[in-house]
Amino acid sequence: MSDRGLTHLDPLGRARMVDVTPKEPTHRRALARCKVFMAPETTAKVASNAVTKGDVLGVARVAGIQAAKRTPDLIPLCHQLTIGSVYVNFTIGDDFVEVESQVETVDRTGVEMEAMTACAVAALTIYDMCKSSDRSMTIGELALWEKMGGKAGTWRRSGTTDGAAPAF
Repeated sequence: MSDRGLTHLDPLGRARMVDVTPKEPTHRRALARCKVFMAPETTAKVASNAVTKGDVLGVARVAGIQAAKRTPDLIPLCHQLTIGSVYVNFTIGDDFVEVESQVETVDRTGVEMEAMTACAVAALTIYDMCKSSDRSMTIGELALWEKMGGKAGTWRRSGTTDGAAPAF
């Protein structure tokens, strides 16, 4: 907790949206990742575009982009932002599909929640499209990996080899 207290509570302890109107718009970017763990046979179907519902990654990409744009409709205290770009990409492993999203804006507050929402909804879409093949799938490791811009500057998740997130 900062020395300013809880920023989403008013003096009477009621939920409120943080006032960002005094802030100047700046370039901001956030990168998030998560994984959909699945049976190797399911991963092979995704990789070869052999899932009966269709192009799993193509649909998941569009779902993630749409979710980033709709984040304030899902997270009550998020601000409506002008989203400049959303990228959703995938890495296929032996028994997982990693989802990675990057969201950018020029605005008064960051896009961390938009990037994480894009990942989560893309992962849920993968689950939905593959569930007839593998109901044992799990979604995990949803995390912010990098944020750039604003008063706090750049932040990167520690524990990575070089501290940097991959470029899109």
